[in-house]
Amino acid sequence: MKIAALVLFLVTYVLLLALPKYRAYIAAFVGFLFLCIGILPWSGFGTAIDWNVLMIIAGTMGIVAMFIASKMPALLADLLISRMPSVKWAIIALSLFAGLVSAFVDNVATVLMVAPIALSLSKKLDISPVPGIIAIAVSSNLQGAATLVGDTTSIMLGSETGMTFIDFFVMDGKMGMFWIVQIAALAATLYLLVVFRKDNQKIEYSERTVVKDFFPTFLLVAMLALLIGMSFIPDKPDVTPGIICMGLMVVGMIYTVIRPQRGQESGEAQGEDAQDGAESAPPSEKERRKAALALRFAGVKNTLKEIDFRTLLLLAGIFLIIGGLDSVGVIDDIADLLVKASGGDLFALYSLLVWASVLVSAFIDNIPYVATMLPVIAGIASGMGLTAEASMVLYLGLLSGATLGGNLTPIGASANITATGILRKEGYEVKTLQYMKISVPFTLIAVLVGYGLVWAVYA
Repeated sequence: MKIAALVLFLVTYVLLLALPKYRAYIAAFVGFLFLCIGILPWSGFGTAIDWNVLMIIAGTMGIVAMFIASKMPALLADLLISRMPSVKWAIIALSLFAGLVSAFVDNVATVLMVAPIALSLSKKLDISPVPGIIAIAVSSNLQGAATLVGDTTSIMLGSETGMTFIDFFVMDGKMGMFWIVQIAALAATLYLLVVFRKDNQKIEYSERTVVKDFFPTFLLVAMLALLIGMSFIPDKPDVTPGIICMGLMVVGMIYTVIRPQRGQESGEAQGEDAQDGAESAPPSEKERRKAALALRFAGVKNTLKEIDFRTLLLLAGIFLIIGGLDSVGVIDDIADLLVKASGGDLFALYSLLVWASVLVSAFIDNIPYVATMLPVIAGIASGMGLTAEASMVLYLGLLSGATLGGNLTPIGASANITATGILRKEGYEVKTLQYMKISVPFTLIAVLVGYGLVWAVYA
């Protein structure tokens, strides 16, 4: 059974690489197959899947979708650019802003939100938007490891280790990952200053986005506050963070249905037809009510549309696969192999984890990789007799290597693919070497700083 599980696992990884559009369905099918052939007992279905992770991701995606639709992030970016003296500092400010937002918002959503601002600036000044948008993408990816909700990998790590939102800032009286990532980001930004050193054109940016609704901002702040407050409550259910995120998303969707429509309910549908003058008959009362109802539920529909159900399905499948591997002993075997490869030395093992994670994540999605490695590290810690505090250096090494490593190549992370896709639509075909000219030095600087700090603080 162990050999069958390992073969299926390797085949799954090959298929995930070869057929990226079907990753979710492949993982879900193999997970179901593990159940059907007995690699994972049916009784383990409920416990193998980390429901807390799925709820945090779904809830956060929904709240972020409402937050972006409210135009608040675009307004903040406009205010930021208007205070910059030159193109160089405007791009640096946008990349740092994208990074800060990405610590709390999905990386892809951040790129979709900030990249159009950089495009607008580039068109006004008749300069290439390529370097600026690459800088935004790599800065966004970098900050995914900064907070519990910054990236799917962080959410999975928090659930595996019991880390709370506050632990990413201060853990056991030590500097948390948030500050380690910020120091790494500042070090890597020095390289961006070199890249854009010649872009000293003056800018005049007077655009000011109008915020449609402040309630989504309140929801996002409330989510962060509740996650922080929940950190101080002992013996809480494991799914508490997920319930908070899902609950606030539901509150937001209810709000979009019941909020006043500012006269649109009775007039918007009629106004569109009235533009055609006497040629169009006014809508009936039934039609007006139908249009008003559709308008009220449009926000709910848009929010649900922004939830990446494929990622949720992918994770559910991966959880079942990893549960099966653990059930038959493959996870323990991988852990033993890594311990032997490092000679049982903690620093060698930490270094192996960090740099292998960087290399792997440069070419494949880090979600299935991290999902696989988290139980492996638990097995390593158990086999080496490490305390929970001592094993944390391995967990954080995995997080930093896997999250930052995705920056190396244009296909290493979803945010990178999104950024190059935006540029392609604008007529700019980004070559791999052109991307890596910025991404490789930026990533290596950030990883080296994070690698040294994690070891110095937690070893």
